[in-house]
Amino acid sequence: MSEQTDKLCMAADALIAATNAFDVESALPLFTADAVIDDPSTGHRFDGHAGIRGYIEQYFIGYHTVTRLLSIERLGNSHARVRVDFTGDFGHEIGLLEIRVNTYGMIERIDADLE
Repeated sequence: MSEQTDKLCMAADALIAATNAFDVESALPLFTADAVIDDPSTGHRFDGHAGIRGYIEQYFIGYHTVTRLLSIERLGNSHARVRVDFTGDFGHEIGLLEIRVNTYGMIERIDADLE
């Protein structure tokens, strides 16, 4: 496993830990300033730290969402498909997060969807 792949796994783990703690302030530093979360299940794209803050506040804190990692499929050294189990006020869903990180291990982009 390369150092970059380790950073990718660490970023995914840290994001899940921060959102499970409903801790926006711990989640935001995991993202680059111009990061994007594109989530068709919400009908929206979330740009930069302001957008990502809104995403976490609305869909994780607002719905009391708890995420459990199911699997990570590496698609390259800085790109992976993360399969997760979401539970919260909405019920239960299985999600897919395609995560890209930069050379520093910061999240540049997440393409999120539900199975």
